[in-house]
Amino acid sequence: MKRRWVKVLTITLVILAGLFVAVDRIAVHYAEKEAVALAEEKYGYGSGSTNGFTELSIHGFPFLTQAADLSLDHVTLTAGNFSVNTSANAQGDHLNVRKLSLDLHDLTAPSFTARSAGANLVTGRVTIGYEDLSGVVSRLLGKGGALTVAPAAGGSGGAAGGQSAPLRITGTWDGRPLDTAATVAVAADEFQLRVPELGGSTYTWRVPLPRNIDFTAARSNPDGLELELTGHQVVLGD
Repeated sequence: MKRRWVKVLTITLVILAGLFVAVDRIAVHYAEKEAVALAEEKYGYGSGSTNGFTELSIHGFPFLTQAADLSLDHVTLTAGNFSVNTSANAQGDHLNVRKLSLDLHDLTAPSFTARSAGANLVTGRVTIGYEDLSGVVSRLLGKGGALTVAPAAGGSGGAAGGQSAPLRITGTWDGRPLDTAATVAVAADEFQLRVPELGGSTYTWRVPLPRNIDFTAARSNPDGLELELTGHQVVLGD
């Protein structure tokens, strides 16, 4: 009789544990879905392109315990293929962001119904393809031909990244061959394309980000321009 009681108790505990895990996963899936909707509404991620996307993952188990404390240890947000415009709204200035990735640590919310939260630390990066850069440069600077943007030979902004990344623009401009230096520099929440030899042309873009996140470094990698992000005491949402 005692063995049977132990067996029944064990089976009951296993079933309860399985139900708890199932409920926890359902709850975290719902929370992630709601957070994605808020991110798209607030920052415009996933819009402007038929293949735009926004994904969010809440890490750690169990989620319900973290939710009860109104605190999350680690959340990752990934978005891509959304468009940004220059601060001057120049004609043809739309630039596709291939990917934005954010790692958010130590999140807290004031209540269950709050549409905002705070993160103690956020790190991440923005990646922009050279094909997209070539397209926007051709529209903004082009005079009679398509221009191509590529990494400059011999430098990427340093292994750890610097405040600017060297680029090279080639093609045909105003009826003559063009092969000129350019840079993308970062400051605060903006990045700026500078082409000194074409009349000092500059164009500035701002990626929609939660408050207190800034660009900290730029690198012209072989597969795309990479802009590093860092934020402290970050405010998300409203």
